[in-house]
Amino acid sequence: MKSKSSRRKFIAQLGGTSLLLAAGPLNSIASDKTHEPSRSFVPKFSPSDKIRIATIGMGIMGHQDTDSAIKVPGVELVAACDLYTGRLTRVKEKYGKDIFTTRDYREIINRKDIDAVIIATSDNWHARTAIEAMKSGKAVYCEKPVVQKINEGLPLIAAQKATEKAMQVGSQRVSSIVYKKAKELYKSGAIGQLNCIEAAFDRQNALGAWQYTMPTDGSPETVDWDRYIEGMTKMAWDPRKFFWWRNYRDFGTGVAGDLFVHLLSGIHLLTDSLGPETIFASGQLCYWKDGRDVPDVMTGIMQYPESKEHPAFQVMLRVNFVSGNGGKGVTRFIGSEGVLEMTGNGFNLTNSIMSKAPGIGGWDAIHSYPQAMQEELKKQYNMKYSAEEQKRPTKPGATYVEPEGFDEHLEHFKNFFDGVRGTAQLVEGPEFAFRACAPTLACNDSYFQEKIIKWDPVNMKVV
Repeated sequence: MKSKSSRRKFIAQLGGTSLLLAAGPLNSIASDKTHEPSRSFVPKFSPSDKIRIATIGMGIMGHQDTDSAIKVPGVELVAACDLYTGRLTRVKEKYGKDIFTTRDYREIINRKDIDAVIIATSDNWHARTAIEAMKSGKAVYCEKPVVQKINEGLPLIAAQKATEKAMQVGSQRVSSIVYKKAKELYKSGAIGQLNCIEAAFDRQNALGAWQYTMPTDGSPETVDWDRYIEGMTKMAWDPRKFFWWRNYRDFGTGVAGDLFVHLLSGIHLLTDSLGPETIFASGQLCYWKDGRDVPDVMTGIMQYPESKEHPAFQVMLRVNFVSGNGGKGVTRFIGSEGVLEMTGNGFNLTNSIMSKAPGIGGWDAIHSYPQAMQEELKKQYNMKYSAEEQKRPTKPGATYVEPEGFDEHLEHFKNFFDGVRGTAQLVEGPEFAFRACAPTLACNDSYFQEKIIKWDPVNMKVV
């Protein structure tokens, strides 16, 4: 870990912010504008520079992603794909009657006038659609998790390397200014040596538990069910498995693939970690008994080995879909001298440092010894340790809140399109995404197979 002088150097580099840090615990460092994105400069693009995109999968994230993408200057939506006709109707209502729509994603990736695709399908279609799109010459923005199964990861990475097409994965926390600021503090040694991380993503409502509003006309006539289950064992039409696909192992990845992956993406970003080596998960289906075959409460425990990037540390993950704590999420990076607590759009840094002296008295065995021995032990203690050494050292804390109007989702897309143009390095390529995704999928394997999973974080494979 970094030394105390490294931390002082970091604080000095913050300029005016350092005065706020030194003034006392939990004072704002928000006045530091070093990493704020520029909102005044809007680049101009000629028609030949325009990036023409299409979205495959027009559900919740398909709309969220498309809305963010077309806010980026020089980006134009020209086509969309979905297996439900009602969503194709909505595309034309919302984005324009001239948008090309289809139920067959191959009609999109085979078009020569489309530069990039957004993949926001059910998880089981992510890898194959991304690989086909890159082989067809398209840049790809794919929703997380990047793959549904661990064995899909390395072939996807290989396809991206072979085609050299830009690929970004949608864990927008990687573009968070809050995590960038927190990473600077962490790297400066602000919490001492990292040893433990606690991370939770809780919810307490039906929509948060994936019971989304059903359309009034869902049927085999309005949904291309056969294409949806292509390559799978034949099964009867089931509207819940189509519109609530996150609830089913055949199509989704449960709470681990949906939410653990966000937590690990942030953890890996801040620590520069390649991943854990031991993974264990436990869970239950305790409330949302609606036919789903994945748990609504899950905990994961991961052991991260010592590496050149970081010391060994433990990670404890939790998702609870019926949490009396409400829909709250938090990640705590706990070190030997403090805690970085990530909370929504900001973080708090607090410190607690042990004194050099071990302490005497209080909850201590000394009181069980003869009185004369107690006095002698106290005398020896005070001779060995000065009054200063018996005190706990103190360090100023800090708090940070992201700038008003900052949108990490939009920043993630800006980075993607800069990468497509070759003017920036992508912040979440398939390799980073798979390193965050695979341990969460291993949580599912651990839960369903009732065993500990051993993972090779360097070579990205189960051992």
